[in-house]
Amino acid sequence: MSTATLTRTAPTIKVDADPKIGLRGHLRHTGALIRRNLLWIKQDPESMFDAILMPVVFTLLFVYVFGGSIGSAMGGGQDAYVQYVIPGMVAMMSMNIAQGVGTGFNEDFQKGIMDRFRSLPIGRGSVLIAKVVVEMLRLLCATTVLMIVALLVGFDITNWAGLFGAIGLTALFGSSLMWIFLVLGVTMKSAQAVQAMGFLVMMPLQFGSSIFAPTQSMPGWLQSFTSWNPISALADTCRALMTGGPVAHDLWVTLAWTAALTAVMAPVAIRKFTTKS
Repeated sequence: MSTATLTRTAPTIKVDADPKIGLRGHLRHTGALIRRNLLWIKQDPESMFDAILMPVVFTLLFVYVFGGSIGSAMGGGQDAYVQYVIPGMVAMMSMNIAQGVGTGFNEDFQKGIMDRFRSLPIGRGSVLIAKVVVEMLRLLCATTVLMIVALLVGFDITNWAGLFGAIGLTALFGSSLMWIFLVLGVTMKSAQAVQAMGFLVMMPLQFGSSIFAPTQSMPGWLQSFTSWNPISALADTCRALMTGGPVAHDLWVTLAWTAALTAVMAPVAIRKFTTKS
C-alpha cells in the first residue's frame, strides 16, 4: 500500500495598508518611521556631509569670490554684500535639501526598502511624512551651520526674532518643495535621473532670483521671471525679516506658493507611492 502525500500550498496574501487607520495610528506610524530614519543617519553620519559642508562652501565662495565686486556695485563693498547674500542663502538651503530628498527616496526604492514598507499595514502617507520631517531637521542643521559661518564672515544679526521667523518660513517652504522631489523619486528610473532633473530645474530658479544679487540690473525679460519666481519672494522675505524692510507682500506670496505646492503635490506623491509597481 502506498501513502499519498498531500501538499497544501498557502495562498499568496498581499498586505495592504488598512484604509481605516485613524489619526492616532498615522501619528504612531509616522513617529516610528521618523525614529527609524534618524537611527539610519546616526549609523551613517556621512549622509550629513552635504548639510554640513554645503553652507560653508557656498558662503565662503560667494562672500570672498563675488562679494567685493557685487558689493561695490551695490555701493557698500563686501560688508554690505554679506548682509544681502546671507538671508538669500538661508532661502537657498530649502532648495538644496529638498533636491536630496528625491535622490534618497529613489535609492530606497532601488534597494527594496520602500517595497517592504508598502507590504506593511501602515498608512502610506506616514512613510512620506516621516521622510519630509527628517529632511526638515537636516534643513535646520544646515541653516544652523550657515548662520555660524555667516557670523564668522561678519554678518550682523539685527533682529533675532526675524531670524527665527526666516528659518521657520524656509523650513515650511522647503517642505513643499520636498513633495515635488518625492514625486520625481517615485516616477523616475534612477537616482541619477532625479539628480539631473533637479539640477535642471533648480539652477535657473536659484540664479534667476534675488538670492545672490539684486534684480534691478538684470534684463527686462529676466526681471519678469524673477518677479514670479517663488524663490525670490522667499529670499526677499528672509532678507526683510533678518535685516529690515517691508515684509507683508513677499511673505504672503511665499505662503501662497507653499500652500499651493503642498496641496497639489502631496496627494500626487502619496498616490504615486501607493500605486508604483
